[in-house]
Amino acid sequence: MLEPALLPTTYPNVLVSANMGIAVGMASNICGFNLREVCKATAAWIGNPECDLLSVMPAPDFSTGGELLYDAAEMAEIYRTGRGSVRLRARWRYLKEGNLIEIYEIPYTTTTEAIIDKVSELIKAGKIREISDMRDETDLSGLKLAIDLKRGVDPDKLMTKLYKLTPLEDAFACNFNVLIAGTPKVLGVRQILEEWTAWRTGSVRRRVYFVMKKKQDKLHLLRGLKKILLDIDRAIKIIRETEEDDQVVPNLMIGFGIDDVQAEYVADIKLRNINKEYILKRIEEVAGLEEEIADLQDIVNNPGRIKKLIVAELQAVQKKYAVPRRTEIVYEYQTAAAED
Repeated sequence: MLEPALLPTTYPNVLVSANMGIAVGMASNICGFNLREVCKATAAWIGNPECDLLSVMPAPDFSTGGELLYDAAEMAEIYRTGRGSVRLRARWRYLKEGNLIEIYEIPYTTTTEAIIDKVSELIKAGKIREISDMRDETDLSGLKLAIDLKRGVDPDKLMTKLYKLTPLEDAFACNFNVLIAGTPKVLGVRQILEEWTAWRTGSVRRRVYFVMKKKQDKLHLLRGLKKILLDIDRAIKIIRETEEDDQVVPNLMIGFGIDDVQAEYVADIKLRNINKEYILKRIEEVAGLEEEIADLQDIVNNPGRIKKLIVAELQAVQKKYAVPRRTEIVYEYQTAAAED
């Protein structure tokens, strides 16, 4: 019946999973980036906050694929301020034998229905005469919009026209508005990585401290058990001769100079285990636990070691879950308006 106050994540999920939100007087529209590139960029930033993020994470990566028309100045502005827009295009191929165009990836910002509706509208208005038919052939193998061409139509020129007149080329408006300590702020990519790293540092520190505390509790119990080893017969005698059950723990505390937690632990040991061999095996862990606790305490107090842990976890996520980019970056292109 308990709800977690935090759901820790080992990588900046806010940059990987595209999300959009609308609230009273504000909105947020965050595009997705490639997981591998985000992990590399975060690790690079942790190592050097002044690093060139664009060289590691050059552009967003959308789940629907398509092509991203790269504008260096606009991309730098998005990374710096969290605002701007990126232009996306559908990907297509021409099948000569059928004289048709197959569109197999579309911009993240549109739908097949919107594209078909717009093309139908243009055909009815007489603005496009090169198409004889258009249909949605999407199936389990993936998205596919088929466009049958009339005889003698140049597919490249037609697609340039469709890019200009339909959502086959569209823009994604970025607005990286995120909640920081309950307050909405528009942050650039570098600032988001800074905030996430600070949050993750606290998360890792709490986790390490929790593990250390568990080990300290165990060590405390074993130290009480170690005192019992000095005179096992005496411990058995105290337990056996105590008439009231609720007096066993206080009598053990008095008899061996241990606290109530240690005494409770000793009292709960099964009779068959109150022997020298069992107790020796248990207290063999003491030296190892002391070393582990000292190491964990050093991590808690050392920001550098915590950063190394975060980077190692980022590399593990990258190795296990990374996939190739889906959205191809097009660096040299002509706009549909320029082609017109």
